[in-house]
Amino acid sequence: MILSQQQPSPFQTQKTLSLIELIQNGGLGGQIIIGFLCILLLTVVYIYFERIFAIRSAVKITPTFMSQIRSFVIQGKVEDAQKLCSKENIPVSRLVSKGLSRIGRPLEDINTAIENAGRLEVYQLEKNISILATIAGAAPMLGFLGTVIGMIISIFEISNAGGNIDMQLLADGLYTAMTTTVAGLIVGIIGYVSYNHLVVKTNNAVYLMESTSLEFLDLLNEPA
Repeated sequence: MILSQQQPSPFQTQKTLSLIELIQNGGLGGQIIIGFLCILLLTVVYIYFERIFAIRSAVKITPTFMSQIRSFVIQGKVEDAQKLCSKENIPVSRLVSKGLSRIGRPLEDINTAIENAGRLEVYQLEKNISILATIAGAAPMLGFLGTVIGMIISIFEISNAGGNIDMQLLADGLYTAMTTTVAGLIVGIIGYVSYNHLVVKTNNAVYLMESTSLEFLDLLNEPA
């Protein structure tokens, strides 16, 4: 028995489309929007890594820091404690240094000074993080704007076709609609995840600052 092998038809071709070709076929409007979304994506990546490294540096504290501060304060060596804080040079040590500079005043005044300094430190930790939240909300909207532009292009091509609708005429509009939507959602998702991760890391740093400040105030409140 002779088995005949079916040969592929010469008319059957498999069309592949790379990401670059997909962007190029999206028309000028889609390319402009995707270019702007790429800028937003680079902004998200830069802010995320810049902040994550800054926050990690802010919470790197010597394990024996507070025990050394306690020892210096009990011995009355405030200057040595200030030198130790200057050596650490992180938000926690700067708060303790602010409290040390107010030793001799009422405990309430020391607490107020530490709280005011803490607000400034938190502001520095949260710098530019709100931009990520803005990008997370704006990027999908830009993508949807590209979708609307793409649909307008498609409708315009249909109206000019004179009743003879050719899918090739609709290609640019459909490419614009789909590529910008996907790009906007990708940038929005990355921005949203980056923002929430930085918020968690910042809250952890703030908790460390608060716990250390309370430990320092308890030290000052201990009976001599």
